[in-house]
Order: sequence, then C-alpha cells, then structure tokens
Amino acid sequence: MRKHATKNRSRTNWAKIDKLKDSEIDFSDIPKLGKTFFKRSVLRLPEPKTAITIRLDRQVLNWFKAKGPGYQTRINALLRAYMEAHKE
Repeated sequence: MRKHATKNRSRTNWAKIDKLKDSEIDFSDIPKLGKTFFKRSVLRLPEPKTAITIRLDRQVLNWFKAKGPGYQTRINALLRAYMEAHKE
C-alpha cells in the first residue's frame, strides 16, 4: 500500500486504533445481520477490465490526471454513466 494516496493526510490516530482490543470496539451502530440476510445475499465480483489504447485530447487527459491517482477509473466511471444513461 502506498504511504500517501491523497494530498490530505489522515488525522486519525492509527497507533491508538492499532492498540485497541476487539472487545473495546463499539459496534452498537452496526445492525445485526441474521441468517435471512446471508441466505438472500449474492456475491458479485467485478468483471475484469480490458486494456485498450484510446486517443484522448491532451487537455482532457491532463484534466483527469490533475485530479490525482485513479484517473483511468474515473474515465471508466464517466463512460459507464454515459452508457447507462443511453441504454435502450
């Protein structure tokens, strides 16, 4: 895992969290998941992506890259949203 994937540093005290015992963690805001939930649940794995070559305007590519790591994922999400909006 990379040290800093974002420009903003976390203000979370990870050392304190790492020292917590499981019995000290407050789970009261998490609903219980019973047998019915797991009987109806479905495992959905993401489809593998295909590597392609695409020609983009330099300004478009630079804009996406300027938003930070994950620019290809954001381009994919935008294209997916367009696809979903234009399905017949």
